Amino acid sequence: MNTYRKFRLFTTILPIILLLTLLPWSEARSLSVPRTVVTPSAEITPINPAASREAADLLSYLSDLGGLGMVSGQHDYLESPDEFNNKLKQDSGEYAALHGYELGPINNQPQKTIAKQRQNVVNSAIKWHKNGGIVVMTYHQSLPGTAPSWANVQMSLSQEEFDPYVTPGTPQYKRLIADIDEIAGYLEQLRDADVPVLWRPYHEMNGDWFWWGGKSNFVKLWDIMYNRLTGVHKLNNLLWVWNPNAPNEWSDEYEPYFPGTGKVDILAADIYNNDYKQSYYEKLLKLADGKPIGIGESGELPDPKVLSQTQNKWVYTMTWGKMLHENNDLQQIKNFMNNHYIVSRNDYIKQLAARPVTSAAAPRTGLTGQYYSNPDLSGTPVLIRNDATIDFNWRGDSPAAGIGKDSFSVRWSGKITPSYSEEYTFTASSDDGVRVYIGGKLVIDSWKKQSGVSHKGSIRLTAGTAYDIKVEYFENRGDASIRLMWKSKSQKPAVISKTAFSY
Repeated sequence: MNTYRKFRLFTTILPIILLLTLLPWSEARSLSVPRTVVTPSAEITPINPAASREAADLLSYLSDLGGLGMVSGQHDYLESPDEFNNKLKQDSGEYAALHGYELGPINNQPQKTIAKQRQNVVNSAIKWHKNGGIVVMTYHQSLPGTAPSWANVQMSLSQEEFDPYVTPGTPQYKRLIADIDEIAGYLEQLRDADVPVLWRPYHEMNGDWFWWGGKSNFVKLWDIMYNRLTGVHKLNNLLWVWNPNAPNEWSDEYEPYFPGTGKVDILAADIYNNDYKQSYYEKLLKLADGKPIGIGESGELPDPKVLSQTQNKWVYTMTWGKMLHENNDLQQIKNFMNNHYIVSRNDYIKQLAARPVTSAAAPRTGLTGQYYSNPDLSGTPVLIRNDATIDFNWRGDSPAAGIGKDSFSVRWSGKITPSYSEEYTFTASSDDGVRVYIGGKLVIDSWKKQSGVSHKGSIRLTAGTAYDIKVEYFENRGDASIRLMWKSKSQKPAVISKTAFSY
């Protein structure tokens, strides 16, 4: 962190130079408006002291962006998590940097369908992050204990009816916790894949159209979710976005529902009907007290020229689903995405590449994977990357660009730290060969052609001790897969999560 502070001035000046060098000499992206560079008075850090490095880096980027540009964003629905994001790319030639996803089912679909749709969202979000984009998650939660329908998201609830949901021990509170725990399972997958998430729960709480809206003790609901997801589920990849509606004739002012700067990472406002009033911006900016602010939802694309001159501390905006085309014509979309002030995904990737790397005292989670284009781990790896877990089913596909679908090998290495002092049994299921070393000891050795076979090996480990781990794998031909699990008297059988690995 000391190194980061030393480069603070450098990171303020560098994005200006970078943005200038990235601009094509064309009318659409010419520098037509002045910019005001604002240096934050203090370093902005996540409210969660255990926040992941990825989450902290994303917050740092957004904090530094104010006055320099605005990240573009596009939302998609639970049922089709890539539809409008892809249409935006087709329309403009550029992907938005920020991709909004939905985890709340609203069509009264069966639980099996909900699980499949949520998994599709998670898979898309992981892929989006790996391809260099920013992930935002929205959760339209039905009233706990009711069917997953839009009517139950918008259920009218009096203050007296709402109170039991934020009162520990009541049946309503238990149903709320059950819903939070269910959604946590999907967010945990994103955590384990090192995906930082802009998490915007219970948005538009200053209106009365959702069951959580217009409540005098809304902050209790916010605290319950924060404590559950952070304290119990250890979702340290989340950046907490407090996102009211712009205060207008349908919604209250911001302040009565604000948890405080100590409980939010980012503040955002939902703005519709092209109603980008200066008062919405200035009130939120004052409340943020130096923290980043964004436009959480909009129907009409904002005018970059106007915002860059009068509201330049907005750091991102997100167009809501099908309103991309319902509220904007093709030329507006092209002009917006190709404006010099708007950060596309390509712009974001280039900006990140130019930011200085900070020193880190803590080890990274996961393992280092070295991928070879031959079956015997020889020569120079084609690819070296961080893998959160060893749980892959490539079937007949290649594991990565530049590697064939047959005759390849992988070596994963790092540390593994158990939680209990007892004998652990490791299970490696593979197609084809596999070897597993723990603390220098070969515990599984099956280096041969085989199809979907599991092998086990046991070793006694001490809680809190970091042991060297090395896993080697080769693929011959046909399907390719590898999974590493462990169990002990106290550890249920499970794929080894990234939090047990470090490198």
